[in-house]
Amino acid sequence: MFLRSTVFLLLLASAFAQPRQVVVISHRGEHLRHPENTLPAFRAAIEAGADFIEVDVRTTADGRLVLMHDGTVDRCTNGHGEVATMSFDEIRKLDAGAKSGTEFAGTQVPTFEEAFELAKGHIGVYIDSKNISAQDLVSTVGKYGMEDHVVVYGGVGLHREVRNLNPRIRVMPEAGNAELVKRLIDELTPRVIAFDARDFRDDVISIVKQSGLDIYVDRLGLADNPESWGDAVRRGATGIQSDHPAELVQFLRSKGWHK
Repeated sequence: MFLRSTVFLLLLASAFAQPRQVVVISHRGEHLRHPENTLPAFRAAIEAGADFIEVDVRTTADGRLVLMHDGTVDRCTNGHGEVATMSFDEIRKLDAGAKSGTEFAGTQVPTFEEAFELAKGHIGVYIDSKNISAQDLVSTVGKYGMEDHVVVYGGVGLHREVRNLNPRIRVMPEAGNAELVKRLIDELTPRVIAFDARDFRDDVISIVKQSGLDIYVDRLGLADNPESWGDAVRRGATGIQSDHPAELVQFLRSKGWHK
């Protein structure tokens, strides 16, 4: 009996001694030095050692899936107009790279499928569902066999549909507040909860931790620095979304929090 108790305590101590591993999410790819939501930005995120690329997906007027954060193409390309009212061919003719430097001139707005073709076997995909149906999302993820390598951020309605179509795919609702996150956990049975600067509060965090779920938090803007990264991990974050993926990877590895 004494021997078994001793072995148990040693195993327990060993488990607690294991360094926490924190997922690095590259916001819109590595977009500070590359055009956001493009293949060059995603390749750079892979090279930086990130675990996920975050992609913003929208549907064109003719039903194709493309990557664009804004509702219009104006900020990121040489064109004008709303993604939802433009055809795929119109969007593909645009230059999504020139505004980031002459070396990126001619870069096209990528399709959702192109992101998966690049990511498969190299990096996970954090899907920010700006305007996409659950069926299109689930079909694309399944086509590339990436069900276990994506997280889906979006509205509760979309999450319900994704869960019904393929429970393997991890839906990731926004925490919001303590009462809301309790309801989301009960209804959606998610494995990961998203946080931003507004809801990354200890009362909300504790509910998610008690449920044994992953915590993926945005550390963007003024909070995108080593002090805030460390604070996030100490408070329970198991994933951090950053505009500085290479620096975040380096920081986490220096703490034993990333392989």
